[in-house]
Amino acid sequence: MSFHANNRRTNLSPNLLALAICVASSAAVAADDSSATTHGDAAAPSVLELGATEIGATQLSSTTEGSGSYTTGPMQTATKLPLTIRETPQAVTVITRQRMDDQAMTSVNDVVRATPGLFLSQSSGPGRQTYSSRGFDIDNIMYDGLPSSYQPYSMAVQPNLAMFDRVEIIRGATGLVTGAGNPSAAINMVRKRPTITPQVTLTGAAGSWDDYRGEIDASGALNDNGTLRGRVVGSYQGADSFRDKEENDHGLFYAIGEADLSESTTATLGFSRQEEQTNYFWGGLPLGTDGHHLDLPRSTYPGTDWENKKLKIDTVFGEVDHRFDNDWKLHVAGSSSTLNGEFSGTYLSRYAGPLETTAYQSHNTDKQTAVDAFASGPIEAFGRTHEVVVGASHRVYDATSKEYSPYTTAWPIGAPKPDFVRDSKTRNVTTQEGVYLTSRFSLADPLTLILGGRLDWYDYDDRSGDGDYKVTRNLTRYAGLIYKLDDHYSVYASYTDIFNPQNSKDLSGKVLEPIVGENYEVGIKGEYFDGALNASLAVFQIDQKNRATLADSQVGCPVMTCYQASGKVRSQGIDAELQGALTENWQVGAGYTYTRAHYIKDENPDNNNQRFDTDTPEHLFKVSTMYRLQGPLEKLRVGGNVYWQSRMYNDVPVGAGSYRVEQGSYAVTDLMAGYEVNKHLDLQVNANNIFDRVYYSSIGYNTTWGSTDNYGNPRSYMLTAKYKF
Repeated sequence: MSFHANNRRTNLSPNLLALAICVASSAAVAADDSSATTHGDAAAPSVLELGATEIGATQLSSTTEGSGSYTTGPMQTATKLPLTIRETPQAVTVITRQRMDDQAMTSVNDVVRATPGLFLSQSSGPGRQTYSSRGFDIDNIMYDGLPSSYQPYSMAVQPNLAMFDRVEIIRGATGLVTGAGNPSAAINMVRKRPTITPQVTLTGAAGSWDDYRGEIDASGALNDNGTLRGRVVGSYQGADSFRDKEENDHGLFYAIGEADLSESTTATLGFSRQEEQTNYFWGGLPLGTDGHHLDLPRSTYPGTDWENKKLKIDTVFGEVDHRFDNDWKLHVAGSSSTLNGEFSGTYLSRYAGPLETTAYQSHNTDKQTAVDAFASGPIEAFGRTHEVVVGASHRVYDATSKEYSPYTTAWPIGAPKPDFVRDSKTRNVTTQEGVYLTSRFSLADPLTLILGGRLDWYDYDDRSGDGDYKVTRNLTRYAGLIYKLDDHYSVYASYTDIFNPQNSKDLSGKVLEPIVGENYEVGIKGEYFDGALNASLAVFQIDQKNRATLADSQVGCPVMTCYQASGKVRSQGIDAELQGALTENWQVGAGYTYTRAHYIKDENPDNNNQRFDTDTPEHLFKVSTMYRLQGPLEKLRVGGNVYWQSRMYNDVPVGAGSYRVEQGSYAVTDLMAGYEVNKHLDLQVNANNIFDRVYYSSIGYNTTWGSTDNYGNPRSYMLTAKYKF
């Protein structure tokens, strides 16, 4: 695969595309209908247990593909125990394959925008997006349960949804499964798996601003008895934008194989390559010198003719699952990815007074490796059956950045590309090792206690300077108590925490203790139709403490500035959600979240009791729904989405004072309609922002440098045709 900055219509490499078609054809031909039988747990994804018209017929499986559902069965994202949404003592959301398809989602940005309690910000540019939950940035994205560092300001890739069955989101602190991070949320991208029964799907889509997408997805058994299965996905998307001159390309190749080595052992091996290219990713529309919005046309393109960002990420992953005779299981998983990114960009700035361009170039290489192994199973004690998970993990994040000069803040607008010359290189390696134990104790028929603990060793190695620091044997704790009121309702209370190392030093020259985020949560959950519909209401509080603040005295400080671990931020709120089937033909995913995050103690005393982050909304309401008509119109389905958020603002420094720039509360409405022409062909149209609401999806906070306004998408349309055989 290769993309070229000056040729947006570049297709997938002919060799890779031919390989995708060849493998897809082989998978379909080799699969035999007579082999469509279950081979242990590995084949379970091919057995989709809830059809669109079978509400309440049976318990949902974890796999969502083909279920027609907006919810799922047991998941392991929160604790590694296989828990349903009702059994998990935290706020949980799943974005299923059906919901992705109904909303024509293509990237994790779409998932974040649709998930209750999550906020998507692009204040540093449309290609440098940040995700937040409960007032804090999300800095880990998981893949099949393996955490991966997410660095939005450098070279983060937006995972292409074509290769995923579902996305599981746990809000709050998630240190038990991710190790270090913020007390925000865990986003777990769960990959599609091979099926025994043959299936091939071809998808084509065309939308506003020359947005075209093609996709092939083929899966099936590769031998007569179905013990060897394979799947391949290829995808390419090329699009312009509502902004003049903006161009984007996305390419994906994904292949995965499963083998039943015995009746008890299954091995999985997979590979993916994803590529992205865009000529607009940094900065946005500047604020006026007085702090006001300039209210320029939405089509304004603030980039340059030579601006470009190219990313390529290769990932190899594998798993081995062994099932013992005593119902215990062993799971070993590993992943290795290499990301290469070239970054030549600009943003508009006023460092010297007049509006000019800040120009910068870098070349990044990020390598991430993760290994995780755990055993799980039942134990008998005190006349009751309990569950235990014990495991260990190892992560390495190796980041190299090659910097170029000039890094200039005074490049004339519209000037040719600077003659960039590489002048420096930085490299840092972060290693995390952990061991963990989780137990679910059945205290009584209606009462369950979940206890978990994790020890982590964290090592940051700055190979370009002297900024090394370590954290040794950090203890992460997890506790949850769930009481079943009846067959449908449960109440719960939980405590979770997470640590985040920091490199500031105290007066003795010692690195400060890690920042700790503690999540307290109580709630009630409802489960209906054997889990086909889930409802929840939670109240939460997060305390993030040990934040670095200036030391009361700098006398004897061995470094330039000394700090103390005394800062604290508190986040409090309400989380309500409904997801799944209201009737056998009506799916819904809806949520309301209120979050107030504020400083308790900060380096700047003026911040105390003030909002922690004013350019994120305190209130979020999101609803998605889809209804399949009956009778003569049974082939037709209709649906839509509503996104509403409260106002957000920034107090922009202007001279000796400030000006409050804001985006008021707003709602965006989308509609969709689909028609099943026959068992092979399905057509769907999506109309987004149908009332063409003009709004800023992110707002600036400084008149001098790259803090910028970014408009949300205007009204747009997408037509999708899907053919299955």
